[in-house]
Parts: sequence; structure tokens; C-alpha cells
Amino acid sequence: MTQKSMQSAQVFEYILNKKQLFILDVRNNEDYTDWKIEGEKITSVNIPYFDFLDGVDQHLDQLPKDQDILVVCAKEGSSKFVAEQLEEEGLRTFYLAGGMRSWSEYLYEAKVYEDEKIKVYQLIRVGKGCLSYYVISGDKMLIVDPLRFVDLYEAAAKRHHVEIAHIVDSHLHADHLSGGYELSQKTGAQYYIMKSEGAVFEFNPLENYEKIEFEDAVVEVLAIKTPGHTPGSVSFFVNKKLLFSGDTIFVSGLGRPDLGGKVKEWADDLYHTVYDKVAQIADDVIVLPAHYADYETERNADNYIGQTLGKVREQNKTMFDTDKEDFISQVEKSASSVKPPNFEEIISINRGVETADQERKQELEIGPNRCAVHHTS
Repeated sequence: MTQKSMQSAQVFEYILNKKQLFILDVRNNEDYTDWKIEGEKITSVNIPYFDFLDGVDQHLDQLPKDQDILVVCAKEGSSKFVAEQLEEEGLRTFYLAGGMRSWSEYLYEAKVYEDEKIKVYQLIRVGKGCLSYYVISGDKMLIVDPLRFVDLYEAAAKRHHVEIAHIVDSHLHADHLSGGYELSQKTGAQYYIMKSEGAVFEFNPLENYEKIEFEDAVVEVLAIKTPGHTPGSVSFFVNKKLLFSGDTIFVSGLGRPDLGGKVKEWADDLYHTVYDKVAQIADDVIVLPAHYADYETERNADNYIGQTLGKVREQNKTMFDTDKEDFISQVEKSASSVKPPNFEEIISINRGVETADQERKQELEIGPNRCAVHHTS
């Protein structure tokens, strides 16, 4: 009997539509605690694979008899073995095709905004918490914080009958690999990042630009230099309606200024970002970050991750309505959590100093993002 699989896209449908799903995760306890599939109607238990080598009988009382069970492991093999054993006991089981590696790479596209001048789409990397965007105006496309899956953007451009003209990275990413430079080489598009981020390949330094305009300035992109997460973090203010905030402002909090090892100094920069620069932007502007922490709480009614700046301010009053000393103190306390896995190697690759093959890229990106400082009260 061939064991049935479930694709990552099918799992996401359970989360999106708030349908019940029971997950048996057979990875080790540490990996499960660090990063797992979550959702409002998702129930999961962790029983490591090795505990099943002597049989499944001792674990049957922890599993539902009248519900589909999705067995999950890192790459697929272990979950397939366990699912087969449980199927023989009469349980309805599936295994996650490609395992958590596949879940890490699954992308969901959502339309964010459209008017007579621009259309904006968000790419949600559900298992990783990463967000990327493309903005269309006329027959040109701007890509914001591109993921390493460059074929996806080329396919989107072809689908919309447009040319990829501009590619921007809001900062040097620490938890995932950017596809910006590779995509610019494949398409001939202009690639932009801050020179202060230390990239060694050819690019357009954002320090030289106050605006990036295309299609007769229908889409105006204003680079607001907003240090905080890294010293070269930048936000992009489009048509005075959309703020692509990188890892400076999230729906649920602010960027983590500890990844460069200068928490206090960068927290001071982040304070001036919030109170000197962002304070000048209207409440009805839509904030579109580069990451999120919790899909269920940070998605809005239109099923994308984003919120008006007014709502973000209201939900994070302890960070948007406090004095400088308290602000820096709160950031210092919150920024002391664990850094993203493999962040030093990822940064080195994103700078162009090191290279990695496809297998290594997948390994480096396994796990959650840890870029947000949460201040939600």
C-alpha cells in the first residue's frame, strides 16, 4: 500500500481556513520546541522518531482515532516510516511531502493594494515568516526584499506581462538568503542596497538615492534611512500610501537591533527612527514589513500581513509613546533572545563574500525568523 502524502500548500489551507488538523511531529524535542507548524485549529504532539523504532503501540493513546493525522519530520523519510506503521494500526495518516524543509520554502501570494497607478502583491513564506513584495506600474515591476526563489519573480513578471526593472533590499538579511543580486544578473534589473551593509558585488548604493522613480513617477519610492535592525536598514515609502518597512517596523513590534552586537547604540538609532522619521508619516499609511512572527494574529481581513501605521502605533503604545530612556531599556531587554540560526554565514553569503550550493542554502534557512522585538501592550 502506498502511503499518502500531504503537500505544504494543503497544510496551509487548513491554517488559512481555520480547519482542524492533528500533527504528529517526529523530530527531536529541541527542533520541535524551536520551530513547528502552528495555527488556530492545529493540534500537535511531539514524539521523536526513535521512540517508534520498537513499535507504535505505546503511543496510540496519544493519537486520535477519528481524525486525519499528519506526520512531520525534517525531510520526509522518518515521517513516512511512522505514518506507515500507524496506518497498519488502522489510523488515517499522511506524511508531509518534503518535511519541514518543504514547509520552510512554501510561498503564498496575496494581493495587497491596487489603484489606478499601482498594484502591490505580497509573497508570504509561511513556514519561515519572511515577506517579499512586487509592485507593478504600467509595464514595469519593482521587487522589494526578494527571496532566493528567483524563478518565482520571473514567472510573476511574465504572468503580468511586465519587465522587472528595479530590485531593492531593505537591509542585509540575517535569517534568509536574498535573491536580489542573482535576479538582477538574470534580468538586467537595477539592484539597490545600502553601501554600509558591506556587499562586495555590483549594486546601486541607496545612500545615493532619495527616490527611485519609474513609469513617469507613477510609483514613487522614497528611501527613508531608518537604522535599527542593521545600520543600513532602509524603508520604502511608495506613493505616500504604503510603507515597506523592512525589519524596522512590524505589525507586532520593532526590529531587533542586537544582531550587530551593538544593542544600546542601535537602540538609540531605532528610537530616532520611530520618533523623528516615522512620526511624520500619516496614520492611514499601510505598513508592510519584511517579516512577521505569528500569522494568525498579524494577518488582516484581506489575508495579508500588514496594518495601518495608526493601528501599529495603537497596538505598540509602550514603544511609540514613551521617553527615550525607557524605550532603549525595553529594547535592550527584549533584544537578548537567541539569534537566528546560522546568521553569520547567511550574512556572509548575502554580502557576496561566501557562496553556497542549493543543498546548503536549504540547510541554512531551516528554522524560524527571530528578527522582531515584540512590544504589544
